[in-house]
Amino acid sequence: MDVLVRQATWEADGVLSLVLVHPEGGELPAWSSGAHLDLHLGDRVRQYSLCGDPADRGRYRIAVLHAAGSRGGSAHVHEKVRPGQTVRIDGPRNHFTLEPSPRYLFVAGGIGITPILPMVRQVAAEGRGWRLVYGGRSRRSMAFLQEVAGYGDRVEVVPQDERGLLDLDALLGTPAADTLVYCCGPEPLLAAVEARCAAWPPGSLRLERFAAKPQDFGPDAPFEVVCQRSDVTARVEPGTSIVDALENVDVWVPSACREGICGTCETRVIDGTPDHRDSLLSDDERAAGKVMLPCVSRALTPRLVLDV
Repeated sequence: MDVLVRQATWEADGVLSLVLVHPEGGELPAWSSGAHLDLHLGDRVRQYSLCGDPADRGRYRIAVLHAAGSRGGSAHVHEKVRPGQTVRIDGPRNHFTLEPSPRYLFVAGGIGITPILPMVRQVAAEGRGWRLVYGGRSRRSMAFLQEVAGYGDRVEVVPQDERGLLDLDALLGTPAADTLVYCCGPEPLLAAVEARCAAWPPGSLRLERFAAKPQDFGPDAPFEVVCQRSDVTARVEPGTSIVDALENVDVWVPSACREGICGTCETRVIDGTPDHRDSLLSDDERAAGKVMLPCVSRALTPRLVLDV
């Protein structure tokens, strides 16, 4: 759908927030804490977490970091998107859902604060136990500091130039069976949190990635994909994604990031064993083998049957 850019605000050095509204003043589709939008930016589609209030159906808010290594998405937002323009969105979608728990530990790094903000608002309103530890390069680079300051001593702000890196050993060194850990930020932070949570009870950690997790796979082997609903079979060669192979036989699977991080292409597996190469599905979802992300994943069996 098309939405109108109502407002653009500098939230920190290099961080621009956008308020998006319905062009005709109507309600926007509902969303829940942890959801993101697909934003169409010229010939690119990028994912940005919703960081406003899910109860406010009149507007969406996202925040975009002008990243030095941008592939063009953040530069487009910062240089070309202005109030009064319309932009195309898909979603909202949510693969970072806030699950019920007696207690929560939120760990945010830099722009990773964006999906955490609605979660903090929700658990605070529900009276649950929670704590937020928010790190960044400096206070000037950390968005929404005034918003999180309103929660008092439940929030710990850790600017690196003042206090160094987050003390993850102190935060995560003792597993807590009654606590879910939600973390979003740059890959080094996610990898460090993931390593320390390996000793926690299974399912304690939830991660949101802005880029694909570095992974090392062996050589690709060819395999067949049977599209049950389309009654088409395609051969997927080494170096070719399932999505591309299906497009070559006129079967279209919705996709956006092509990196296995947004979930747009999530597809039900009817038969065969996927070779999961995404950075999104949980360990339980991978083990079950009922869904896969065909933009990056392949097959461990000579044949996959998909619900497309």
